[in-house]
Amino acid sequence: MRFALRRYFGSLLFVALLVLSIVVGAGAGVLFVYNSDLPQVESLERYRPNVVTEVYDDDGRVIGTFALERRIIVEPWQIPQVLKDAIVSVEDQNFYRHWGLDVYGIARAALKNIRAGRVVEGGSTITQQLSENLFLSPKRQWGLKLREALFSIQIERHYSKDEILTLYINQIYLGHGMYGFAAAAEFYFGKNIRDLSIGEAATLAALPRAPSTYSPLHNPDRALMRRNYAIDRMVAEAKIVADQGELAKQQPIRLNQTRQTDPLAPYFVEELRKYLEETYGAYAVHEGGLRVYSTLDSRLQLAAQSSLRRGLREFDKRHGWRGARVNLIANGIEDLEAHTLPDWNRPVGAGNLVHGIVLEVGENTARIRVAGYIDEIGLPEIAWTGAPGVAAILSRGDVASFLIQSVDPAEKTIELALDQEPRVEGAMVVIESDSGEVKAMVGGYDFSRSQFNRATQALRQTGSVFKPFLYTAALESGMRPEDSIDDVPVNFDGYAPTNYDGQFVGRITLRQALAGSRNVPAVRLLSRIGFGPLRSVVERMGIGSPIQPYLPIALGATDMTLIEVTSAYSTYPNGGVRVAPRLINRVTDYDGDILEENFAEPHDVISEDLAADMVGLLQEVVLSGTATGARRLGRPVGGKTGTTNDFTDAWFVGFTPSMTAGVWVGFDEKVSLGNSETGGRAALPIWISFMEQAYENQPVETFGQPISRSPPARPAPALVAGANAEPVDQRSER
Repeated sequence: MRFALRRYFGSLLFVALLVLSIVVGAGAGVLFVYNSDLPQVESLERYRPNVVTEVYDDDGRVIGTFALERRIIVEPWQIPQVLKDAIVSVEDQNFYRHWGLDVYGIARAALKNIRAGRVVEGGSTITQQLSENLFLSPKRQWGLKLREALFSIQIERHYSKDEILTLYINQIYLGHGMYGFAAAAEFYFGKNIRDLSIGEAATLAALPRAPSTYSPLHNPDRALMRRNYAIDRMVAEAKIVADQGELAKQQPIRLNQTRQTDPLAPYFVEELRKYLEETYGAYAVHEGGLRVYSTLDSRLQLAAQSSLRRGLREFDKRHGWRGARVNLIANGIEDLEAHTLPDWNRPVGAGNLVHGIVLEVGENTARIRVAGYIDEIGLPEIAWTGAPGVAAILSRGDVASFLIQSVDPAEKTIELALDQEPRVEGAMVVIESDSGEVKAMVGGYDFSRSQFNRATQALRQTGSVFKPFLYTAALESGMRPEDSIDDVPVNFDGYAPTNYDGQFVGRITLRQALAGSRNVPAVRLLSRIGFGPLRSVVERMGIGSPIQPYLPIALGATDMTLIEVTSAYSTYPNGGVRVAPRLINRVTDYDGDILEENFAEPHDVISEDLAADMVGLLQEVVLSGTATGARRLGRPVGGKTGTTNDFTDAWFVGFTPSMTAGVWVGFDEKVSLGNSETGGRAALPIWISFMEQAYENQPVETFGQPISRSPPARPAPALVAGANAEPVDQRSER
């Protein structure tokens, strides 16, 4: 009997040992398989999260970003202790004691889940969450959880707790497209991460578990409950004392959310994006964290943008009131006090155009609501419409556009004037003449309305802004500004150009002809010098748009972009040297290594004497010609107006001794701007407004003196064949 029992237990022990060996072997095999499939922990040293590419102006301020994920990387020394305490208290109380896995936490979570009959709590440590977010998957599968645990142990063996926590703080998703606590601090509270209070740190620390569920924007009650739980955990872990916790819990969650404002230079930044993606690839631009140091001057950009928008609105108002946008009452909305409009989500600032709701209308007054503000307008605020009274053009429930003249958020007061969004478009480019740096670029009235950049993409007929190139070619051929030319009727094989005013003034100087933008002398001039010299000048001045060898080209019967015309004009104040326009000074990568660095590329295109003569001629346009409105600047300026057939395009391109700026106004479809809407009336006031802002409180600059040369020693070239001329009636403008 004893022998039989011994054999039985021996067999049982053998089987048990065999089973144990099989289990251990299988487990070891499984661990080997999963461990061999893990990422190398050293890859963390090479890990780079998707980082925002930032675009800076010429003073180092951020003017634009490109990113798939909004993230701000911080170093360990930038993380406040209160945030570390909040995160550890909520997410991983034993973080500084465990080796990657918290066995007690796993057991506690398992017990709670068994009692609830569902998953109500996870047992993942901060290290496990980091493993999951960086390299693995958030799916709840046993194989994945095992890999996560193994990789977490590896991480803990190779990195310090502070290094692991910093990676976590930079990586974790916190809702609304924000990755990392630094980006979330700016988004939710408008603060640097270093300035967070106990309550704010607790609010952010409460988000990783379920960012959408506990979002203080979408679910403020749940966010408050979860924040208070986080504060209680900080008290329980002795990170703060009970009195601090109670005081923090009594405070509401005060958000100072970074609202989406109108970008400073959307057309400029979009030009950069297209170039960067073409040069470095979409991944580098949207995920690689490039640093792009642009040429933009934010002060000048604001001046250009405000001047163009105001000028286009003034143009639009000259052509009459188009009526209210919509009537809410007619659409079944009766509660005008409660209704909101989409653009009220934007900041309410002086100078902005915003939609308002008409609450009440009297004979000569109306009460207008804009967001949380109410103002009363009267006859002065609608005078431009020509209406006899307010009631003649506005009704209760109307939604119309209003210009914010002033606003006081503290007093909740606002002053409005009736306005309307223009249908006309325009563009403006500002270039520093001696460096070629583009200091401002506006490609249209509103980037959200149309992303088409009319400063760089629109080919428009130039009209008389082309004439200076013709006069440059004439002077280079040996003529002088005081040489005479006839302004009398002429016919070139059926092509008979006329002047804008329909008059002829007889024999005048080249200076007078350009200042008055006389058409007949310009065509005569081209017939004398020939097309070859003109084409040579145009090409040397950097204009790539093709021009045809026909006489009407003298009057601007050719299409060009605003930026190439403006850049060509910069040659004159720069002493005959053209510098190719550029938008970027330097680009660096994630590590700060320079990827490209651009410098001025000067090209001698005309002589210094000739440039000085042209500056003198174009100053005469301002002193006595078609741009006399610019005299009010009280400083030396030169430039040229331009108007095309049927008033479809209005231009003014001009310069000071250091800056060249061009303005174009027109509809995207080539339709008339309206009778008498010349370059001097539609475009020049925008240019003047910009220059007034740009040179406010700035010293007066002076040009060099124009130089007169001796008469030409050789005869003028032969007449261009008029038989090939296209019968285009280009008119000069007043």
